[in-house]
Amino acid sequence: MIPLRDYRDGGRSPALGSNGMVATSHPQASLAALDMLRRGGNAVDAALTAVALLSVIEPGMTGIGGDCFLMLSLKGAPPIAFNGSGATPEGVDLEQYLSRGWRELPARSAHAVTVPGAVDAWCRIHAAHGSRPLDEILAPAIEAAEEGYLVAPRVAHDWARSVGELKLYPATAAQFLPGGAPPGAGARFACPALGRTLRAIARDGRSAFYEGAVAGELVALLRDLGGSHRPDDFARHRGLWVEPITAPYRSLEIAECPPNGQGGIALLILRLLAGFDLAEGALDPAARIHLLAEATKLAYRQRDLLFGDPDHSAVPIAALLSDESVGRLRAGIAADRTLPFERVDLPAHPDTTCLSVVDRDGTVVSLINSIYQTFGSSIYAPGAGVLLHNRGAGFRLIAGHPNALAPGKRPMHTIIPGMALEGGRPVMPFGVMGGHYQAAGHAQFISHVVDRGFDVQQAIDAPRSFAYGGVLELEPRHGMAVRDALTALGHPVEWADEPIGGGQAIYIDRARGVLIGGSDSRKDGCALGY
Repeated sequence: MIPLRDYRDGGRSPALGSNGMVATSHPQASLAALDMLRRGGNAVDAALTAVALLSVIEPGMTGIGGDCFLMLSLKGAPPIAFNGSGATPEGVDLEQYLSRGWRELPARSAHAVTVPGAVDAWCRIHAAHGSRPLDEILAPAIEAAEEGYLVAPRVAHDWARSVGELKLYPATAAQFLPGGAPPGAGARFACPALGRTLRAIARDGRSAFYEGAVAGELVALLRDLGGSHRPDDFARHRGLWVEPITAPYRSLEIAECPPNGQGGIALLILRLLAGFDLAEGALDPAARIHLLAEATKLAYRQRDLLFGDPDHSAVPIAALLSDESVGRLRAGIAADRTLPFERVDLPAHPDTTCLSVVDRDGTVVSLINSIYQTFGSSIYAPGAGVLLHNRGAGFRLIAGHPNALAPGKRPMHTIIPGMALEGGRPVMPFGVMGGHYQAAGHAQFISHVVDRGFDVQQAIDAPRSFAYGGVLELEPRHGMAVRDALTALGHPVEWADEPIGGGQAIYIDRARGVLIGGSDSRKDGCALGY
């Protein structure tokens, strides 16, 4: 059901539909995806339409120079997943970096650029499960790139705070700082070179990106900037269809992508929280935040110790989520004291985009696409119109670590699409943006829905907290009383200086035949149904 809210407090209501629903971080993308559904396209077609358009109109968050993950249920079947993350060049050498005394890869450099996996993911997902031609799916993105689009307010905000990074490379500054300044909200911005590349992908598929002129320009640019990339690194890239990992939370089963993503950590946090009464009214706000913070610290410590590319070292997901392991970890959580933070050597990155789609046939999509930090590596290829991500900055420069840099290896990934199941059938695709926050954000969102009875919009918009990197960040809406109570417990509390992430979700009310969509007010987007 949809609980009544206090309309005096502002906010927004969830969107409703019965034939289809989309939720994205930008109204233009939501409308394009809904148009695709209304024309007879399926949820995969609509999701790809939206993500391609977002890759043009949210250039600081996502793009064809990044990676992509998908969770997909076909007409109510058990979900499948696609890992569209790229690997390092075969020529990388950890010892080379250790000999320089580096503790991490420079994030805004060619060294941090792994092979982008998004275009391969889109094309292979489309080939397997799309129903409309690729040129039709990419048409809104091509039009926006070639004819220009109006910069949305949150997009303009993120653009303005990235001026320093955009000035690092002349070609990047020339493209993204027209006239020497970032475009403001309502300004028209175009990227015709990206439009040409998207047209080539629409015509020739993945080969237009991973072979030929586009790959040639990207490789030459990266090598000129010190990278070890070669044409074969791009040509050999292939994403993977993978089996989701799952764990129960109360009446639901939560499905996540397996490593190299951090979805298992979202499941671990939920498993830890399942041992406490989190029902609405059972705890005061500070106590609820405290339990999430302690579970987050325990779970992220396991992530930073154990998670990496499973093709290079096994990640013990089953053992980590077992009753024995969860019980042992949960015993470390106390109501009246705080656990210490572990050292974190991974860069912060609050930026990505996620979306959810459900179509009239019950096919369900949760998709996430990212260039890692805002505007990625800041390296822009002007001929191809491609801004490259910097996902390789997520590697550890520690020999023998599961997430250590190595040739042909994918880094530990933060982006994680999610899906909730009930009775074995999908009941809610969801995603939470916000870099490292995403695993904790999944748990926080699911608890709001399951434990507190929030609808998806309320659960997304509820004020957030995140215990990471030595501090417990709070969004200011929590208020001083909550901050003071957490400080008294021993938490090093800081007000978040930016919104903590974003989110999209759609709840499938099968009993009534209603789709209920939510889209984060921290972004520009919306949920739309029909």
